[in-house]
Amino acid sequence: MSSLVNQISGSLLTVWLAGIGAGVLAALVVRFADRAVKRRLGQGGKAGTAVGALLAGVLESTSWLAAGAAALFVFGEIAPLPARLERIVEALVTITLWLQVAVWANRGISEWLRHQVRAKRSDDAASVATMAVLGFVGRLGAWSLVGLLILSNLGFDITALVASLGIGGIAVALAVQNVLGDVFASLSIVLDKPFVVGDFIIVDQVLGTVEYIGLKTTRLRSLSGEQIILANSDLLNSRIRNYKRMAERRVVFSFGIVYQTAPAKLQRIPQIARQCIEELDGTRFDRAHFQSFGDSALVFEVVYFVLNADYNAYMDIQQAVNLGIVRAFATEGIVFAYPTRTLYMQPAPDAS
Repeated sequence: MSSLVNQISGSLLTVWLAGIGAGVLAALVVRFADRAVKRRLGQGGKAGTAVGALLAGVLESTSWLAAGAAALFVFGEIAPLPARLERIVEALVTITLWLQVAVWANRGISEWLRHQVRAKRSDDAASVATMAVLGFVGRLGAWSLVGLLILSNLGFDITALVASLGIGGIAVALAVQNVLGDVFASLSIVLDKPFVVGDFIIVDQVLGTVEYIGLKTTRLRSLSGEQIILANSDLLNSRIRNYKRMAERRVVFSFGIVYQTAPAKLQRIPQIARQCIEELDGTRFDRAHFQSFGDSALVFEVVYFVLNADYNAYMDIQQAVNLGIVRAFATEGIVFAYPTRTLYMQPAPDAS
């Protein structure tokens, strides 16, 4: 009897050793196959194949999880195991395999985002912020899905889990609704793009250049140099003026002439203003009119367009227009008005 037990034990040990050896061999095959495929795809990526470069980057994240899953699977198929131990091996294979899938998905999202940012950085400044937010959402979704799939394959009832998570999610959402409001506002900003990184915007009384669009806040660099941090939800609830997207600038200005100016010279003033504007490059004249009778001046209004959104260019042109009008008025003998008051004195009535 003892010899029979020894014989069974010896044969069982032999099968186990064979299973272990086969598992190690399967792990080595997976590792060598992974390296061969990465080498081949890497060569294709260097040759200009974007998909090959992407797949090579994904396979770079292949870890011992894939080899461990293969080894455990082969060992479980060859070696006879007790029912409880067999279930443990199956669970380990499931967990390691799905974790490796999650790692691949995470690396794939990172590689795709890197490629998109590199391709769009020069002509789309918002791509960096957009890709960062979408990458975070994609990674969160991938890991959540893999976690649920692992639990489902292990025999858990994920329907009840999802329902409980939904109830818990509502409670958490109520507790952190301000934070979630900023997060969803950031998604609205990067998808709808009311402004992008590099734009000069004015929000109520705050103005500056957009430096960074994050999940909760957006950071501006003001003209005086300090950094201004605004909550994304506050930005969406405010009136935003985006000067970066202004194709041209409409300029309206006025000046006053003294009441003693002759009518013939008053008729000449709109033509003088038009000449001073049209002789400058990058402008488009609109109108010039004798607008109104002021308290101490005859008021003229002039409107023109600067065909450049740059503020410095606008100020240079406005300065040239002002100097041209001053020189022309000096030549014509037209006098600018300034606040004056005329006092009329009447003699007192004769008391006699």
